[in-house]
Amino acid sequence: MILISLSRILKFATQDFIRNFWISVVTVTILILSLFSINFLIVVGVISQAAIETVEQKIDLSLYLSPTASEEDISVLKKELESLDQVEEIKYVSKTQALESFQQKHKDNSELQEALREIGENPLNPSLVVQAKDLADYDVIITSLDRFSKHTIIEGRNFDNHKILLESMDKITTKTRQTGIFVSLIFVAITLLVVFNAIRIAIYTHKKEIRIMKLVGASDWFIRSPFLVEGVIYALIGVICIIALFYPFIHLLQPYLSTFFNATDLNLIDYFNSNFILIFGSQFLIAGLINIIASLWAMRNHLKV
Repeated sequence: MILISLSRILKFATQDFIRNFWISVVTVTILILSLFSINFLIVVGVISQAAIETVEQKIDLSLYLSPTASEEDISVLKKELESLDQVEEIKYVSKTQALESFQQKHKDNSELQEALREIGENPLNPSLVVQAKDLADYDVIITSLDRFSKHTIIEGRNFDNHKILLESMDKITTKTRQTGIFVSLIFVAITLLVVFNAIRIAIYTHKKEIRIMKLVGASDWFIRSPFLVEGVIYALIGVICIIALFYPFIHLLQPYLSTFFNATDLNLIDYFNSNFILIFGSQFLIAGLINIIASLWAMRNHLKV
């Protein structure tokens, strides 16, 4: 008996979906736009996180030392830095190594190469390249420099530019996320209104059937259920459509990301595949809940049973 009732409810909901086909198309389209904005927000979040992690991996603290610093003083400073828990690794770059690296980096710049030959001596300073265990540890390391016995041989450092870069990236990510959330909320509100009107029209077109069902003793639950199921059908079709549309989108986007990131660092397709149930399952549940709320709202105002 229960199975028969459920099959009838599903049948009525499906028939109504088809009967009001164009209204259903508009409703599903709005829902697809809502889901697309949400998934695009996920993509932006994943790309931003990968970009920040990539920058963090390449960040180090270069301490430029005095050209007259003795090997003994440099060794003492290196050991004092290594004693810090926040330090992962320290690399000493001599004046000769710094010059070789500079020349290799600018080998195609003939003017710069000529200027170095005219100087006649190595103008570059030796340096210690410090790699911290975590990004937040760099501030601790920099603060600790003043208490080291050989800190006076340090003439400069280059970490401030990295901090500005990370802060800028964080601001851009935050603004993008806020904009995405705002757009998503607008689409959610529109979806509520569209589903509300779709169910309201469905109730109006079913006035005669509803009267007949009431006369033959149908329960309020049985009369209301097809409209709730219709809202769930909207959500199901919307999620299926967004899967069909979004995967080609990330397939097109992936090659551009691969030119910026290493292939192993970021793969949107793998990310969505590994989180498929979590991403699209939660979207179906949320979309279904929103549609049910809109359906209940419409029935409360327009369905008297």
